[in-house]
Amino acid sequence: MVRVGSRTGIVNAPPCTVGLHGVQLARAGAGTGCAAVTRGRTLREEVRHAVRRSFDEVSRGARVKVSRVDLNLLAVLDAILQTASVSRAAEKVGITKPAMSHALARLRDHIGDPVLVRVGQEWHLTERALAMRDQVHELAEGARSILEREQVFDPATSTREFRIHATDHVLALIGGRLGALVADEAPGVALHFLPMQADDAGALRGGQVDLALGVFPALPPEFRTQALFRERFACVVRRGHPLVTGKISLKSFLAMDHVLVAPRGRAGSTVDDALAERGLSRRVARFVPYFVVALDLVSRSDCVVTISERLALAYAERFDIQVLRPPIALPSYTICQVWHPRVDADPSHVWLRRRVAGVTAALSGEGSRAALRSFRDSRPRTRSFVG
Repeated sequence: MVRVGSRTGIVNAPPCTVGLHGVQLARAGAGTGCAAVTRGRTLREEVRHAVRRSFDEVSRGARVKVSRVDLNLLAVLDAILQTASVSRAAEKVGITKPAMSHALARLRDHIGDPVLVRVGQEWHLTERALAMRDQVHELAEGARSILEREQVFDPATSTREFRIHATDHVLALIGGRLGALVADEAPGVALHFLPMQADDAGALRGGQVDLALGVFPALPPEFRTQALFRERFACVVRRGHPLVTGKISLKSFLAMDHVLVAPRGRAGSTVDDALAERGLSRRVARFVPYFVVALDLVSRSDCVVTISERLALAYAERFDIQVLRPPIALPSYTICQVWHPRVDADPSHVWLRRRVAGVTAALSGEGSRAALRSFRDSRPRTRSFVG
């Protein structure tokens, strides 16, 4: 089922699914192909068949007779692989620690692998366990979503916690509004914001996070993406900077020390790429993970940072900074929300995504008005674009 929502900006990549009376069961392990559905089977039989077949795949080589495997062990295995701890896995599943230890012993016998081993004072997953972790989690989540009775999400009574990867750039612009909206509609819902990671896709795929907000230049095709708003770059320096008089020249730009914001800890940027095309380079003197920290740094030094125009304008008065047009052409970029297809139709997740999109919809108009005011008010102590 593939659809492209041209109005909403949602792009759906074709997932590998098994159709079950109008329900889509996502198979673990992208790229393994879709299984055929035998007519006449009940829903429970279809799920049991799919679970057994996939359990056999992750147990290949262990000489396991799948018909003798207790399918309750799937939830146990998933919990152990996700937590790498017997006690935390027991808490996650809702059983005692001795019961979890007994279940782990049965798993080791079935799979032919210790799964969890002690290294010094810590427990670690075996190489085989690490290799099967994502596949087992996909399988367990798919089975749960079909076997459990469909629930209607009620924001007013829900106590769900959403885990969201986001930059401080996005949080600074929408965090307050989103928090107020959620508090009003769903007072029991918690929003747990986490820093961006080098592998946001892996965290989404593994279920460690529900949603990611930011810039995602290269995502696997399975993920769902919705564009939220466009951003453009601006240069920011402290007021009274000795090398800036009304506007920033390319010569001054290259002579300054630069602050580079890297939320995922990676070197390089759009600015460095644009300079390299001209055979130029700059000196990065400060390398930080947070955008607002970068604004504070330039307000207290002679450094320059090239950053989101919208964010810089929002903090210009607080930090007493100048927001200037870059001396080189830089492309605009898109802030998106990204999620895994596993939660695409989940009512609570749909509710959250719609609230995020609704809060960000107002930013485009506000950004245009702020930019217009910045040109009108550029005399003589503008906090916005000059020249």
